[in-house]
Amino acid sequence: MIKRLTVLSAGLIICLSLCAPNVIADVPVEKEGTATIKALLNQADQMFNSREYVKSRDIYAKVADKARATGDNSGLAEAHAMIARTYLVYGKMEIAELMLAKAGETAAPDEPSGWSRYLGARGRLEWREKNLETATATFKEMYDYCTQNKLHERAVDAAHMIAITGPPEEQIEWGKKGIAEAQTGNVTVWLGPMWNNLAATYEDLGQYAEALKAYLKAREYHYQYGDEMNRLIADWAVGHAYRLNGDTGQARKWLEPLIDRCEKLGAAEYAGRTHKEFGEIELARGNHRAALYHLGEAEKKLKAAGMPSWAPDDYKNLLAQIEEIKTKAGE
Repeated sequence: MIKRLTVLSAGLIICLSLCAPNVIADVPVEKEGTATIKALLNQADQMFNSREYVKSRDIYAKVADKARATGDNSGLAEAHAMIARTYLVYGKMEIAELMLAKAGETAAPDEPSGWSRYLGARGRLEWREKNLETATATFKEMYDYCTQNKLHERAVDAAHMIAITGPPEEQIEWGKKGIAEAQTGNVTVWLGPMWNNLAATYEDLGQYAEALKAYLKAREYHYQYGDEMNRLIADWAVGHAYRLNGDTGQARKWLEPLIDRCEKLGAAEYAGRTHKEFGEIELARGNHRAALYHLGEAEKKLKAAGMPSWAPDDYKNLLAQIEEIKTKAGE
C-alpha cells in the first residue's frame, strides 16, 4: 500500500503531499503595509488547498508584485515558494526549480514566514527529485525552525513530510510527533491527515491491526473537521483496512454505501478504488467472475480519473491482474 495523507496511489499521494494544507494564521505580520499581502496569501492558500492550482498561482503572482514593490522580501519569498509548488503539483520540475531559486534569493532565517515557506517548498522539490536523505534533512531543519518560532502548522507539515521521506524506522516516530505538534498547536486541520499517515505507515509495515486503529482515529477527525470528500475517503480507508485484516464482512459493510456517495460527489477515483476492494474480496473467495466484474469497473473508473497519467505503474498492474484472472476464469 502506498501513502500518504489519504491512502492513495503514488501519483495522487505526491499531489496531496505537495499540496498539503497551507495555514498561515500563526505567522505574524512582520512589516507595516503587509496586511494586503497577508490577505492575498491567505486567499491564494485557500485556492491552493482546494486544488485550484492555476488560480492560486495567479494570486501568488499578485503577492509577488506587491511584495517586490514594497520591498517585502519575506512576502516575495513566500509567493515564489508557493508558485514553485503549483508547478511541482504538475511535475513541471524546471520551472519549479527556477521559482524556488527566486524564493531562495529573498528568503532569510530572520524572517520566519518566508524562510519556513521556502524550506517547505525546497524539501518537496528534493523529494520529487528522489533525494530522500536531502529532503529529510531539509524537513528536519524546517521542523526545528518552526517549533522554535512557534509556527505550529508548519512544524506539523514538516513532521508529516519526514514521515514520508524518512527511513522506515523513523516514520512512525515522526508520524506521532506530528500528531502531538498538531494537538499542541490546536491545528485541527492536520489531525485527520496525520493519523492517515500513521495508519499508512503501519500498513506498509504489515501491521494491519494497528493500521485499522489509526484509520478509525483519522476518520474521527475527518468527520469533525473535513468535508464530504475527506469523509468519503476516510470511510473507504476503514473498509480497506478491514479487508486487510481478513474481516470481509465488516469491509463490505463500510464499502457498500460508497458507490452512491462517489457518484453524488463525482469521485470517479474512489468509485474505482471501491470496486477494486470488492474485486479483491471476491477474488479471496474464489469468485473469479464477480472479481472480474468489479475489477473491470475499477479499471473504467480509474482510467476516467486519469490514473494512467498520475500512476501509470499502478494502472498497468491493474490491467495485468485483470488479464491474469481472465485466464484463470477461462475467458
